[in-house]
Amino acid sequence: MTHRILILGGTTEARQLAGKLAARPDFSVMLSLAGRTESPLAQGVPVRSGGFGGADGLAAYLSETGTGVLIDATHPYAAQISANAEAAARKAGVPILALRRPGWEAVKGDRWLEVHSVAEAARVLGEMPRRVFLALGRQEVAAFEAAPQHHYLIRSVDPVEPRLAVPDADYLLARGPFRETDEAALLQQQRIDVVVSKNSGGGATYGKIAAARALGVDVIMVRRPELPRVPAAESVEALFAMVGHFLEPDAERGV
Repeated sequence: MTHRILILGGTTEARQLAGKLAARPDFSVMLSLAGRTESPLAQGVPVRSGGFGGADGLAAYLSETGTGVLIDATHPYAAQISANAEAAARKAGVPILALRRPGWEAVKGDRWLEVHSVAEAARVLGEMPRRVFLALGRQEVAAFEAAPQHHYLIRSVDPVEPRLAVPDADYLLARGPFRETDEAALLQQQRIDVVVSKNSGGGATYGKIAAARALGVDVIMVRRPELPRVPAAESVEALFAMVGHFLEPDAERGV
């Protein structure tokens, strides 16, 4: 019997999990991407790009395709997608699991100011002009038009269009992972005195946080949003084991 699995992805862990699950002949894996990145990395499994039309559309897709398990492996800040996933799974009667990457924690030497939103991050930059590194992705940076007195270095995978309506901004296209030594060189070359970041967790983008600590650079850290409480694991390996538990034949479970 083949079990259909839908993974809501867009993260490195989602891609890794999809490959691991697809290696099992009894699993049929579909990886869903939001379609916000213009040139996503090759995923190694069948990919569906674009939204479902909210929770109702996703629930209909789960039912129509006979999906056996829904996995939410989206970015920690994709709160609306996670909420839709939980609601859709409940409506369709399909088990849902989540891959929740642990967040970073401040350590000795970090100069973090934690805020609840990107808009709050823009406000707490203050009135005096600062050189600000926005390591947020292109969809979040418009909030900083409210603080045009600062110089911004904006890094994103895809171009920021339209560009910010501020007088002083530079744009850098790059895709992680980013090493601490390279991040330290960037901060020094650009004379950055504050980094604005989400608490994404993982090692691929932690280099800027470690570099800021080493250089004594301030970090404005946007806290994670609240996510639905569903069965979750913090690693690809742990979630892989959970999927097997949900989908293994009843006979193997002694039922």
